[in-house]
Amino acid sequence: MHFKEVKGILSSKNGMNISRGCVHGCIYCDARSACYNMNHAFEDVEIKSNAPELLEQKLKTKHKKCMIGTGAMSDPYIPITENLHNIRTCLEIIEKHRFGLAIQTKSNLILRDLDLLIKINNNAKCIVATTLTTFDEQLCKIIEPNVSTTKERFDVLKTMRDSGIQTIVWLSPILPFINDTKENLIGILDYCIEAKVYGIICFDMGLTLRDGDREYYYKNLDKYFPGLKEKYQKKYGNNYIITSDNNEELMKIFNKICGENNIIHDVNELFNYMRLFDEKQNNKQPELF
Repeated sequence: MHFKEVKGILSSKNGMNISRGCVHGCIYCDARSACYNMNHAFEDVEIKSNAPELLEQKLKTKHKKCMIGTGAMSDPYIPITENLHNIRTCLEIIEKHRFGLAIQTKSNLILRDLDLLIKINNNAKCIVATTLTTFDEQLCKIIEPNVSTTKERFDVLKTMRDSGIQTIVWLSPILPFINDTKENLIGILDYCIEAKVYGIICFDMGLTLRDGDREYYYKNLDKYFPGLKEKYQKKYGNNYIITSDNNEELMKIFNKICGENNIIHDVNELFNYMRLFDEKQNNKQPELF
């Protein structure tokens, strides 16, 4: 871990990452890709020490309320004390200024800030998103070794449901020859149905691999799935998009089950929902007549 003061914290679309790098160890992590030009070891997490101060300055000068997004590139709940302090402080700032929040994490550490998420949701809108890749807990510990298991993330979804907070699941990635099975898909969808998730984001059954990410993924295939790297190389070469042979069958099941259970699964609709600010009517100032 190391600290860095940065010049800005919000992107043009109001997204923020309070750190760079990760210790979750997910074998497929796209954030490892060389195109992101990270100039330090991925596990040497860079904490943006002045993130709360920059966020405070930005939000108090914004004339129009909006959703603040976090977790797209770097999980906000990396288990480092300074990082956890930063994310809670940022949530306090978002709640104070009555902005909305769309937050994505694979960690049940988010429950430590449930009180703030509820307050944000009472003022505006809070959406909690998580990734689910495998129903098999043992497989989860291999492909996502240092993060909350699927069952633990399912418990987070249920807690959010019971707290009145909408949830979205990223069904991604689905790894060819590893978790691209009907049984795995149905197990994940059963969790989503029980947790009453608002929506599921799924582009297709597969994953993406780029320079940097690909090498790390193949290293772990050699470690945990001997012989599978060669199968990938022969079938996919250096392709960016890696699509499962079972994609058509699994997507039919996915679309059918989502439709039957009123789970939104149109990707564009879900992205628009996460960006749409919705101030609660009962907190608006009454109009003068």
